[in-house]
Amino acid sequence: METSRIAAVLDLGNHVYDTTVKPYTGWSLTAIAAHLDSGSPVCLTALAGERLAGFVLGSMSFEQRGDWGHMEWIAVDPIHQGQGVAGRLVEACCEKLAEAGASSVVTDVAAENTASAKLMGRHGFTEGKAVSFYVREVEHPQG
Repeated sequence: METSRIAAVLDLGNHVYDTTVKPYTGWSLTAIAAHLDSGSPVCLTALAGERLAGFVLGSMSFEQRGDWGHMEWIAVDPIHQGQGVAGRLVEACCEKLAEAGASSVVTDVAAENTASAKLMGRHGFTEGKAVSFYVREVEHPQG
């Protein structure tokens, strides 16, 4: 990804990600910078002419697994959805992570995001061990 595309990547992410869904509220310029600054960044863009059609941000290491690549952020402009852009980005990201030494590539998909789940399945991802994210709202005393 060319640094000149960072603003467009940030704007597209702001447009397509629902950052009100907890715990996925981490989309920001800092999220992009963290990927660009990682040891083995995989930050790719897809263009339609000069316009950003989509992007994927990945990096080596996931949690404590230094041999797993992590495909963390992927987005496609709604006017380019259904044209294979996301699939090409997934494949390119996985290829680059494999070249960087990944033995596996992991990603996460929100349970209600069936389109992304189908995309991942079409590209060889299988559902791993699932965890449930439990939340307890804290009541604060009135006063």
